[in-house]
Amino acid sequence: MNHEDRFKKAEFAAMIGVVGNIVLAVIKWAAGIMGNSRALIADAVHSASDVAGSLAVFIGLRAAKQPPDQDHPYGHGKAESIAAIIVAVLLFLVGIEIGKSSIESFFHPLTPPTAIAIYAVIFSIIVKEAMFQYKYRLGKRLKSDALIVNAYEHRSDVFSSIAALVGISASILGGKFDIGWLVYADPVAGIFVSLLVLRMAWHLGAESIHTTLDHVMHDEDVLPFRKIVETVPEVKEINELHAREHGHYVIIDLKISVDPYMTVEEGHRVGKRVKEKLLKESNVNDVFIHINPFNPASEESDDQIDLT
Repeated sequence: MNHEDRFKKAEFAAMIGVVGNIVLAVIKWAAGIMGNSRALIADAVHSASDVAGSLAVFIGLRAAKQPPDQDHPYGHGKAESIAAIIVAVLLFLVGIEIGKSSIESFFHPLTPPTAIAIYAVIFSIIVKEAMFQYKYRLGKRLKSDALIVNAYEHRSDVFSSIAALVGISASILGGKFDIGWLVYADPVAGIFVSLLVLRMAWHLGAESIHTTLDHVMHDEDVLPFRKIVETVPEVKEINELHAREHGHYVIIDLKISVDPYMTVEEGHRVGKRVKEKLLKESNVNDVFIHINPFNPASEESDDQIDLT
C-alpha cells in the first residue's frame, strides 16, 4: 500500500466516525429526552464528544501526510500522535462531565425511563462495536496511533452503552414492580459510564504521550533491522542502532564500523548499501548513518563520518 492510499483509507475511516457519531448522538439524545433516561443522555454526550475526536483524527491525518520540509526534515508523522492526545483529553473532559451530571441527578426527583431508551441504546451498541472493529483493524494495518485511539473511543462508547442498558433496564423494572431504589440504577449507570471513560482516556493519553516523546523501539523490535544490516559483509560491527517511531513510520539512527583502511568513497558505498536495504522495509521512512573505523580494541572511535 503506497503513502497516498494509506491516508485515503485513514481519512475515510475518520469521516465515517464523524458522520456515525453525529447520527448516534442525535438519536440517543432524542431518545434520552423522550425516554426520560439520564444514562442515555450521558451516553449521547459521550457520542457527541466522539465527533470532536474523529475530527481531530481527520485533521491530524491530513497534517501527517505532508512531506518533509525545511522546518520538519523528519516529516510530520507525529501529527497523528498529537491528534490521539487531543482525543484522549476530550474523552477525559467528557468523562468528568458525565459523572457530574449523573451525581447531580440524585438530588432531584426521578421517574423510571421508558422502553424507547432501551431500543436506542441497543442500536448504539451494535453500530459502535462495528465501528470499533473496522477502525481498530484498519489502524493496526496502517500503523496509525490516531485511528487506534479513535477506535477505542468507539469501544468506550460500547461499554458505556452496555452500562446504560443495565441501568435503564433496572430502573424500568424498579418502576414496574414499585421498587423505589431501583429507579436510581439509571444515574448509577451514568456514574459507571463516566469512570469507564476516564480510565480509557488516561490509558490512551499516556500511551500517545509516550510515543510522542521520541522513545526508541525496544531491542526485540529492532532485531529485524539489525539482521538486515548484518547482511552487508563490509559491516564489521553495529555500534548503535536506534529506531524512533514518528506516527506510522520509523526513522533509524545507525552507527556501523567498517575496515579502517577503506577509502572515504568505499565507506560511503557501504553506508549507502545499508541504507537502501533498510529503506526497503515498508515502515522505514529515513536512515541516518555514522561510519566508524573498525577497531576491535575499543568500542567506538571518536572519529565519525556522517552519511545522510
